[in-house]
Amino acid sequence: MARLLAVDAVDHPWQGARVLVRADLNAPLEDTPEGRRVSDDARIAASVPTIRLLLEQGAAVAVCSHLGRPKGEARPELSLGPCAARLGELLGQPVELLPDCVGPEVQARVEALAPGQVVMLENLRFHPQEEKNDPAFADRLAAGFTHYVNDAFGAAHRAHASTEAVARRLPACAGLLLAREVEVLGGLLDAPRAPFVAVLGGAKVSDKLPLIQNLLDRCDRILIGGAMCFTFLAGMGDPVGTSRHEGPEAQKMARDLLERAGRVNCMLQLPVDVLVADRFDADADLQVVPSDAIPDGWMGVDIGPRTAAAYREAIAMAGTTLWNGPMGAFEIPPFAAGTKAVAEAMAASDGITVVGGGDSGAAVAQLGLTDEMTWASTGGGAALELLEGRTLPGVAVLPTR
Repeated sequence: MARLLAVDAVDHPWQGARVLVRADLNAPLEDTPEGRRVSDDARIAASVPTIRLLLEQGAAVAVCSHLGRPKGEARPELSLGPCAARLGELLGQPVELLPDCVGPEVQARVEALAPGQVVMLENLRFHPQEEKNDPAFADRLAAGFTHYVNDAFGAAHRAHASTEAVARRLPACAGLLLAREVEVLGGLLDAPRAPFVAVLGGAKVSDKLPLIQNLLDRCDRILIGGAMCFTFLAGMGDPVGTSRHEGPEAQKMARDLLERAGRVNCMLQLPVDVLVADRFDADADLQVVPSDAIPDGWMGVDIGPRTAAAYREAIAMAGTTLWNGPMGAFEIPPFAAGTKAVAEAMAASDGITVVGGGDSGAAVAQLGLTDEMTWASTGGGAALELLEGRTLPGVAVLPTR
């Protein structure tokens, strides 16, 4: 995969430039006695290196982002005000929130920015034209700027005005975060260090089918967990009790994947034991049973200890491990042991360890192990699509070197 031209490798000076930076500031908010505030600033912190580099090199910066799903309406509870406040704290300088993201007032304020100043535009999705990738809206968004930098990997799989169309209207490049995401995740597909092990969880085989298909030709071993393992087991004719699983079509997909894995010499490994509960509740009765003997009336909620031990061993021997999807319902503490085992094994690994965003990233963060990974992606859907081998519109439009 070609390397993106990143903000630190352009052949022109940033001094005096007015740069529109598309970041992913879609952070969770909470209400406090002092007002709404950011409850998890990981995404905002991830944007800081690119913004700081531009400011230090004499650029004026306006940061734009979406927040939530306002569906084209200006909703005060989805204002980026709390994100602007938190970004200012992280940068150590004020970040003014402008009243909109387009319009004469915004353009005038942008054109008046001095080198080293930073402002934030209001929520892009307050305008329905953003998600429609409307050309006229992209023209208005670009007005007043000399350059564009996309650092929003989490939104790069969307062809929106701020991620795709604006990049065609201004000299563009990738931010440090987006460039690193594409380099790391693309490297897993191009030249992973062997043996390459993928740990895949999640709810549905049908959701992960393109990913598994793309990884079968590249991985030495794929370890299956999460609710989708019960679709595999049901497809093999094993009883799954009341475990969440898909119907005949998805079960046939699972059987086909097992057959193809054998043909391409990739070991597709299913749990040998599972933790089952009599109901989906933290106070449920639990037992560990063989994966081919789940009793009637019981549901699988996690991989079992023998499976966790086998998966730990596979990860310990891996040159590269990719993880996408928890092993069980980790949000309920009694069902979290399998997910914790995978996270700890990756943290202890001497190989390359990559967490593919989404729930896996949330689990690693919850366990305090994010910094122990080689890379933890900031984009769930974007990471999944890139690993499936799909073209991301927000990446394809950027120049390479």
